[in-house]
Amino acid sequence: MLSAAQSIARMQQIAAPGMKMGLERTKALLSALGDPQEKLRVIHVAGTNGKGSFSAMLSSVLTAQGFKTGSFNSPAMLELSDQFGINCKSVPEPALAEAINAVCDAAEALSDTPTEFEMITAAAFRLFFRESCDICVMECGMGGDTDSTNVISSPLLSVITNVAVDHAAFLGSTTAEIASHKAGIIKQGRPVYFGGNDPQALKVISERADALSAKLYLPERESVRFLDSNSCTEFVYKHRKLSCPLRGVYQQDNIINVLSCIDILRSLGIKITSEAVKQGLSEVRWPGRFETLSSEPKMIFDGAHNPDGMQSLCESIKLYYPDRKPVLLIGVLADKDYRLYADMLKPLVRCAFAVTPGVQRALPAEDLSRCFNENGIMTKPCESIASGFEAACACAEENAAPLITAGSLYMYKDIYDAVKAHKSK
Repeated sequence: MLSAAQSIARMQQIAAPGMKMGLERTKALLSALGDPQEKLRVIHVAGTNGKGSFSAMLSSVLTAQGFKTGSFNSPAMLELSDQFGINCKSVPEPALAEAINAVCDAAEALSDTPTEFEMITAAAFRLFFRESCDICVMECGMGGDTDSTNVISSPLLSVITNVAVDHAAFLGSTTAEIASHKAGIIKQGRPVYFGGNDPQALKVISERADALSAKLYLPERESVRFLDSNSCTEFVYKHRKLSCPLRGVYQQDNIINVLSCIDILRSLGIKITSEAVKQGLSEVRWPGRFETLSSEPKMIFDGAHNPDGMQSLCESIKLYYPDRKPVLLIGVLADKDYRLYADMLKPLVRCAFAVTPGVQRALPAEDLSRCFNENGIMTKPCESIASGFEAACACAEENAAPLITAGSLYMYKDIYDAVKAHKSK
């Protein structure tokens, strides 16, 4: 039997390069594996932002309740295996290796070679079925209707956290167009929750739900009152004070979405106690979302990678650093609306250092630096993420300012390693 690392290497060698839209290859893989996705209770999560945090919170609550909970997220933060979780922990290597190898065997028999993400998705369903998971929380990679996770015919609950403009080349340039893709996860007669506030998106999702006789639920915002806190997210819910260690103002929407969906699950006969909610939210861990990587010196990573996420980051900076302008280290992908970022960030940051994320779609640091300098943020392009991190650290320490790294989540591992190296000096 191959190890997990060897299995992953085998998968990456087999997989077709790039991205392919459509469900045919994933369905063929799963059919060869006995359609495990149809034997699982799945909560399917789509949305422009918030999918990962929402899924982490809900998985933690379900685990606290005693359910064996599978979770599938993207992208991988440190290792590819990070995308799979059982009870909010890493999956045992032999089980992961078995699932990936089974998918590789099936993929080699197909005439239309699947992509890596399609193979990872199939492996997740195989893994969660063989590990007898009670409930699985599955996050879409992109969009909804043609995302490889959208192979579940009868989900326990479909969740669309919000809708904003992102991936315009694939999903459309308006919220209505994007919502039409997200609404593709709604299934006949199965409940759906929409946590966003865009009226055009709501109209599209509501019409889709009506057409499929799927009951549509919306947020219960008035039931949650948030408290002032710099160390975590504290709030009062049903006369109880609760807390969540995840920071960032956008976590307020994610918490409302989770609490609303817990009530939906209860209405479906799934037992989730108030104690499980309290414990699960207090114990949740999710990297890369206004995450403190170092307290001294202060270093924060936030995966704000689209205009909606960047606006939320700006609100978080205003909340947590009203009197201190942070130093910014930023790297983005070329297919994002990065030209909008400078106006948002200009009043809030001292200066910026631009880097190039290590993926094919990355925007060169020189291009980002030029854009920011032209729009009033003094920005220096850096040759590598490591050198940019050291330069930004030096500037932050010289000015007794916090350092915030923002942009593509694909930078997370490089930043994580750079923080470790910096602290070991």
